[in-house]
Amino acid sequence: MVLFQPMQEGSLAYVPLFTRTIAGAESNVAIALTRLGIKTRWISRVGKDPFGDAIISTLAGEGVDTSLVIRDGSAPTSVFFKEYKGYGDPNVYYYRQNSAASRLSVEDVSENWFKGARLLHVTGITPALGSNARDMVMKTMKLARKMGLIVSFDPNIRRKLWSETTARKTLLSLVPLCDIFLPGLEEAEFLLGARSIDDYGSCFLEMGAKVVALKLGTAGSKAFIQDAAVKADSYPADRVLDTVGAGDAFAAGFLSTLLDENAMLDEVTRLKDLLKPALERANLMGSLAVRYRGDWEGYPRLDEVRRIQAGSCQTTR
Repeated sequence: MVLFQPMQEGSLAYVPLFTRTIAGAESNVAIALTRLGIKTRWISRVGKDPFGDAIISTLAGEGVDTSLVIRDGSAPTSVFFKEYKGYGDPNVYYYRQNSAASRLSVEDVSENWFKGARLLHVTGITPALGSNARDMVMKTMKLARKMGLIVSFDPNIRRKLWSETTARKTLLSLVPLCDIFLPGLEEAEFLLGARSIDDYGSCFLEMGAKVVALKLGTAGSKAFIQDAAVKADSYPADRVLDTVGAGDAFAAGFLSTLLDENAMLDEVTRLKDLLKPALERANLMGSLAVRYRGDWEGYPRLDEVRRIQAGSCQTTR
């Protein structure tokens, strides 16, 4: 999507100037992974319009493969606006109805999407765009697993896009189709009701996920596999400007660690050893993301992550 961000705080009704960039959960993860040294491909549907051009050129400039993006000449690229009021999370206003992305369907899915890939990452935002998009996501997840890919799934609940009943039913139906499930604590409660943290991990594993990485905010994060659980402390943020995109940064940090080590999810002993460093990188990525306005602009590169984790100083001049 194209994102318009106000240049000052206050109600959108009175903000006169905006900056234009791009955003979206899946593209955020693609950019973050690319900056962490992982080759990525972003697949979606955008309009044959200047906003579609902006999305593709921005992602390509970040090193993301956009060669399989579908251009739609009869539907516009979706846009959204953020509103900063100086307190709490920013308000987000979506304009996605009848957009090109909302026209994604099972007919678009192709085995070519997965050639050379090790992992498919999807979120719960795309199925919120309509029944066609929902069916497309389900087919994509099933085909990816059939072709031997690891499938990761972040529910990324957006209440403004669909009803809570439909969201809960749809998202729960997708959990058995993924290998790595990446919910936040509030999302877990939305899906299953009030439970303990360990109960959330156990329940999602019972649904079919092999790995559950649960984001706990300032309490850090906790990962679960069969017969094991690992917790990592949060990485403190000295300032918080924009929380949108932090969960995508977390996902990229966690997934990049597993991909760097070419982890096989059935190798339980090795996987258990990787969970702590994966959570630590994920927590750091999320902490760095909230310090900048914009979904992805503040994401670090791999050398920066390694330097920060090593505690060494940066040479700036």
